[in-house]
Formats: sequence, C-alpha cells, structure tokens
Amino acid sequence: QVQLVESGGGLVQAGDSLRLSCAASGRTFSNYAMGWFRPAPGPEREAVATINWSGAVTDYVDSVKGRFTISRDNAKNTMSLQMNSLKPDDTAVYYCAASLYGSLAYRPNEFPYWGQGTQVTVSS
Repeated sequence: QVQLVESGGGLVQAGDSLRLSCAASGRTFSNYAMGWFRPAPGPEREAVATINWSGAVTDYVDSVKGRFTISRDNAKNTMSLQMNSLKPDDTAVYYCAASLYGSLAYRPNEFPYWGQGTQVTVSS
C-alpha cells in the first residue's frame, strides 16, 4: 500500500509560479511511476505530467509543456510539480498518483494510489 499526501497549492495571479509536492509512504516508492492529474472535461482525470520510476523519463499534456516540470527524489520519497507562467485555465484540484508499474502511465485506471488533492487557483 502507498499513501500519498499533496501540498503546495494556493491562490496566485496569472504569470506566477507554484510548486506542488507529494510525499509518499508505505511500499517502496522508487518502484512506481507517478503522475499529477487534474479534472478534465471528459469522464476521466487528465494526466498533467507523468514520470517513470527513476525520474529519467517524463511526459506532459500539451497545454503545460514548457511551463511545468515534474521531478522526483526517490531517496526522500517525494515528487514535485514546478508550475511556472500559470494561467487561469490551470485552475483545478491537482492530484498526486502512483502506478503499479515502473514505466510511464497515463490512464487514471493505471494508478491505484491517489492523494486527497490540493487546490490551485489562478486569477486573471
């Protein structure tokens, strides 16, 4: 079992930056791919950024490429999402999630472990 706790959300203005953190406990954190998700217009949450077990491979949804950076520190059991040049469209609850696999994953059903979410609000 993996427990995930997010932090770092808040209210900022357009153009500002925020750094989200996810602290993991339980089973071996470094075995699992991780991701940051937010609600999407469709039925599933959107994978904003994903990272493989080692941190060497990452991927992003097109709308945040060049602005967001996902990273992880397996020694500290933490994952982060650095969000720069924030836009009002980035406003959402952001969820940290852990996959059962080491390679990149994107679908919410590939992530059995979820945090409670942290609110990010970007004002124009």
